[in-house]
Amino acid sequence: MKKYLLFLLFSFSAICFGQMYKTLDTADYIQRKEFAKNYTANNEILIKDLKTRYSGKAGSEVSKIYKELGADFETKVKNKDFVFNSVFDTKVKNLIERLRKNNAQIPQNLKILIAKNNTPNAYCFADGTFVINMGLFNWLNNDDQLASVISHELGHKITGHTLKAILNMINEDQMDKTVVQNIKSDKTNRSQRAFEVLKNRIYQKGAENRKQEMQADSLGYVVFKNSDFKKTEFINALKRLEDFDTISPKQLKVETYRKFFNLPKQEFQDKWLKKEDFSLYNYDHFDQKLSKDSLKSHPEVTLRINNLKKIFPELKTEVADEKASESYAVLGKIARMETLPNFYHSESYGVGIYASLQFLQDGEEENYYKGWLGRCFEKIYEARKNYKLNRYLDRVDPKNQSESYQQFLNFMWNLSLDEIKNIADYYQTKES
Repeated sequence: MKKYLLFLLFSFSAICFGQMYKTLDTADYIQRKEFAKNYTANNEILIKDLKTRYSGKAGSEVSKIYKELGADFETKVKNKDFVFNSVFDTKVKNLIERLRKNNAQIPQNLKILIAKNNTPNAYCFADGTFVINMGLFNWLNNDDQLASVISHELGHKITGHTLKAILNMINEDQMDKTVVQNIKSDKTNRSQRAFEVLKNRIYQKGAENRKQEMQADSLGYVVFKNSDFKKTEFINALKRLEDFDTISPKQLKVETYRKFFNLPKQEFQDKWLKKEDFSLYNYDHFDQKLSKDSLKSHPEVTLRINNLKKIFPELKTEVADEKASESYAVLGKIARMETLPNFYHSESYGVGIYASLQFLQDGEEENYYKGWLGRCFEKIYEARKNYKLNRYLDRVDPKNQSESYQQFLNFMWNLSLDEIKNIADYYQTKES
């Protein structure tokens, strides 16, 4: 959720076609059905191959895991989490072909999917299904930066990181069972010893994941530099991702609340802005049993950049981002307009309202974002009425949220059921 909020920071120019913009068509039943059918068949072939390659307990466990992963992914496909034959497909396929020209190790059977997800991320499955989140088109600045992220994921694919991680997990499970049996046989400090086993397992997994990320960076850059992309954009892409990880959300001004919630039939009330007082909470007494740094699956982006510069000296020279091509700029605008539809699809209604208000505060496409404001408020109303609001709206967390987002959450929780309904109705009528 935190990363969703950080996504709202980056400022783009106004989109001239916003007033007429229609969300991407997801009436792609035939394509989804065909993809799901092929994916299931390919996953079954993969599982049979794994059983042949790994006998005994390991073969049985790895096959079970891939079967569960496949079933979960099929559910996402059926849930319309991806768009088929979209305007983004051609661009991604073109970039992969450019990468493949001088990199024979890139698999030929890659199948591209565009996810209705606003986070700038990508991932690849063992069968060659390559998922690109729509957020990458919004967050990154040009073709080369997108190609660098694809190269990184190809690094994971080529080295078989996913399968290696699963096999390590299975092996560690077996070792842990032996340790657990020893703990059961000796009651001395049983709870503490069990916790140490769990902690060591979690830390070890985090360390292995961070190591794999570094490896994927290095191999990904080799793939990238062998192609016709500008080398320095590999580092520039990481810097963009670092911004996504670390910058606090842009401030939502109090005046914005007054402007958009002072309605003809419901005047704005100052009590809606009242904040919960957390000053009496003493966080110094909180005993953190697990180190956050050791839990991270990715190394700090600064470390990744420094590691690449150490291995590849040509990356030490920093150059400003290349200007986006016309085709990439168009896709970036479409991805930006899909921000609210994507939040709505993922049932992130609270964040959707926060995003709508930030777009409206910047004066972007008022009719479009007012419409989504109304839709999200309608869902919040239904959740509040059915005592399910916690599913769609965060609670205030002073240690992990910006002041702006805390203010927003206080505002939302301060609204009564009727007040929420009045806002939802207003922004879903023509008079808004």
